Amino acid sequence: MTPNPIDLVIFDCDGVLVDSEPISISVLVTALHAEGVSMSVEEACDRFLGKSLQSMSDILHEDYGLAIDDHFLEKMRKTLYERFHNELRPIDGVREVVELLGTPHCVASSSQPERIRLSLSVTGLIDYFEPHIFSASMVSRGKPAPDLFLHASSLMNVPADRCAVVEDSPAGIAAAKAAGMRVFAFTGGSHANNERHRSVLKQLEPDAMFDDMRELLHFVAKQEGDGTKH
Repeated sequence: MTPNPIDLVIFDCDGVLVDSEPISISVLVTALHAEGVSMSVEEACDRFLGKSLQSMSDILHEDYGLAIDDHFLEKMRKTLYERFHNELRPIDGVREVVELLGTPHCVASSSQPERIRLSLSVTGLIDYFEPHIFSASMVSRGKPAPDLFLHASSLMNVPADRCAVVEDSPAGIAAAKAAGMRVFAFTGGSHANNERHRSVLKQLEPDAMFDDMRELLHFVAKQEGDGTKH
């Protein structure tokens, strides 16, 4: 059976468009340590990668008895944004890909809208996506629920079975599959460049896995059967 062509590419932001995850996890681990919660970088990645602020807050409250307040969030946000301004870089090859993609595209991220736009602005990518930027704050349930991706496809007026999602996290891949979309697992970010992370993603059975963003052009154009998109 020949699949439908891809009429919309939905990009996650952190770890897919911008190489932000090592910075974000470092800031989070430091902030948690100041609150008496000791957590390794590896554990923080396992527990929070790709998840919304609400999901993170729920986990910290339920498993660690830590209630995140506005002061905690504001302090962490200030540190994170300062580091983004100084350190954040786009994923290698992503600018070339969005310029050549030739398919409508958007961003659907677990981050807050302010953070998404800051990340894309600092890295020079904002003009490729504005105004099609969707945040988990716009839906009731964040990843791994499918709500965000379905929200994005609805507003972009493209059926779910004609969408492809580019994701780097287990939560994001699960969300895309739950939405009935094709999903390409990207492992080229600094945090994902290890066999442990790849193994976790592979178990979720994405439609493809790749570590060079330029390969995305092939996946979007490729269609089962004769290998071309009509």
